[in-house]
Amino acid sequence: MDVFIIGITGGIGGLLARRLRARGDAVHGLVRREEQQAELATHGVHTHVGDLSTMTEEDLAAAFRDVDVIVFSAGSNGGSKEVTKAVDGDGVVKAMNAARLAGVERFVLVSVLPESWRERDLGEEVEYYFAVKKRADIAVSRSDLNWLILRPSLLLDGPGTGAVSLGPAEFHGEITREDVAATLAELLHEPRIGRQILELDAGSTPIEEAVRANVRS
Repeated sequence: MDVFIIGITGGIGGLLARRLRARGDAVHGLVRREEQQAELATHGVHTHVGDLSTMTEEDLAAAFRDVDVIVFSAGSNGGSKEVTKAVDGDGVVKAMNAARLAGVERFVLVSVLPESWRERDLGEEVEYYFAVKKRADIAVSRSDLNWLILRPSLLLDGPGTGAVSLGPAEFHGEITREDVAATLAELLHEPRIGRQILELDAGSTPIEEAVRANVRS
């Protein structure tokens, strides 16, 4: 499989790239600096230097040529409204349009559980972040692509357990980035899962089994 990761220098994107390379997949990604490109090249990852917020759809489409699937795992994490709009909102739409131009049908978006932090008094910028993420989910779900939206709960660092709870609706708890990346890698290798929204939390079901349970008959 040939996979392009937008957000390959992020926590989930980097872990996903390593897992896919270990499985023998070809991995491409978008980076903003040449030193990042050089570092990833040492791990067998092919990258394109560019800024998602300023690249045109045609620029992205050129980078996407001949890949099998695009994974969008970039995110502002509730930063400034300008960055959130450019990455989590406009960036997703731009990537989808570029996928169409490049003839890439599979598009996977790493989103966020809508319930995240609802028990907290969130600031204006974080509330805006959740609103933009929701609009991006809607745009992806209404597209003609073979899309998949994965909504993980609160992200943690540290080693994964290899077991999760995965389905159309899950409680908002917490999960390691390692387990999210492992679940993504398994989902990418399950072509029978598509045009679905799946939520992800820590759990007791082995990842391979959890993914298989969400294949529609």
